[in-house]
Amino acid sequence: MTVRTRFAPSPTGLLHIGNARAALFNFLYARHHGGKFLLRIEDTDRERSTQHAVDVLFDGLAWMGITPDEEPVFQSTRQARHAEIAHHLLAQGLAYRCYCTQEELQQMREQAMAEGKPPRYNGYWRDRDPSEAPPGAPYTVRIRAPREGETVIQDLVQGDVHVANAEMDDMIILRADGTPVYQLAVVVDDHDMDITHVIRGDDHLTNTFRQAMIYRAMGWDLPKFAHLPLIHGPDGAKLSKRHGAQSVVEFRDMGYLPEALNNYLLRLGWGHGDAEILSRDEQIQLFDLDGVGRSPSRMDYAKLSHLNGVWLRQADDARLTDDVVERLAGREGVTVDDTLRARILTLMPGLKERAKTLVELADSAAFLGRHVPLAFDAKAEKLLTDEARAMLGLLARELAVLAEFDAPSIDAALRHFAENHGHKLGQVAQPLRAAMTGGATSPGIDATLAALGRDEVMARLGAVAR
Repeated sequence: MTVRTRFAPSPTGLLHIGNARAALFNFLYARHHGGKFLLRIEDTDRERSTQHAVDVLFDGLAWMGITPDEEPVFQSTRQARHAEIAHHLLAQGLAYRCYCTQEELQQMREQAMAEGKPPRYNGYWRDRDPSEAPPGAPYTVRIRAPREGETVIQDLVQGDVHVANAEMDDMIILRADGTPVYQLAVVVDDHDMDITHVIRGDDHLTNTFRQAMIYRAMGWDLPKFAHLPLIHGPDGAKLSKRHGAQSVVEFRDMGYLPEALNNYLLRLGWGHGDAEILSRDEQIQLFDLDGVGRSPSRMDYAKLSHLNGVWLRQADDARLTDDVVERLAGREGVTVDDTLRARILTLMPGLKERAKTLVELADSAAFLGRHVPLAFDAKAEKLLTDEARAMLGLLARELAVLAEFDAPSIDAALRHFAENHGHKLGQVAQPLRAAMTGGATSPGIDATLAALGRDEVMARLGAVAR
């Protein structure tokens, strides 16, 4: 058997972090077992499904490096096939026409609740002759649910899950307007796509029992199911906006790397010993469903930021430079050009040591594209005393005549200057850093000056020196 998994989102919003993890697990499981990962867009809700949402899904998955092995399937193009199966079940006597009006269904629900029963359809048309219905009356098609015994789903994460068949009603599979319902469409599509494993959130567990009725009525083999515990907020409540970012797009905009988000989501509910930092190849090699826990996971934004910092330090400098330049484009007071790009690339080894996100990285690099006079924050103003400004004036004369304006030469010059004037190196470097950056932090001051270049350093010193 060739493993075939699928990710089947509805394009009615952003790619939520829980759905992104489900996509990742499906992708890794298929890759681990040498199978195929497929994508199906469940766009039958025409009012809520939008092309923009479809584009966002594709964009988010591509950013995460989760690519399907076959062309995506759009569920809306397959409605004739879904209806065909409904009519087949009807012809076989495994489904029936229901002529109940909305008012009658509401009365059934109210009566059931008054009797302390679940508010569901009571099977009124299950065994009645359709000739009893008014001529031309609209009807839905309902499947005949088993009345006795129980249905057991052998779940690869949850274990065996049992439901008494008496708890399930004869669900609608074809609406009165002839369109198929979600439960029918999912089963038909999974069967026709030869899906072997359905890996999804455990909020779908109830759906699985209802969908199993259709599989068995058609005589089709059920795929293997694996229902993943949901992701909760740090406080254990359902993840919501009040907890912070929820969608892949938000995390990307906040400056997280796809490697970090993938790594974090993998470890959110799955484990393999003490393995923490895992490349994509390592993830594929190690991932299997026996490592998935049964308890809900809690989103830890601080841990994600820490992990992102680890991946930032490992990332290629040129790639990070491209991202930072893009984030600085349009920022007020920053000139984005080839000079800025060269400065950032030169200083990137030091810049990325301090940052946890690409936003922080861009913020820390912005001074490289500013021009005199710089704006100084409170810490820089405190460092730039009259005495410090006078000292920087003396230092400027020595830096101006350096034969080589590279980091080693600058470092030697700063140490020589500090010693000759009776200062500690920090007493020179800190005001100098403030003059160069407008703040109190930067990579090594020698590397910072080298990245700015002699002309820019002289201009910035000239703007503050006394």
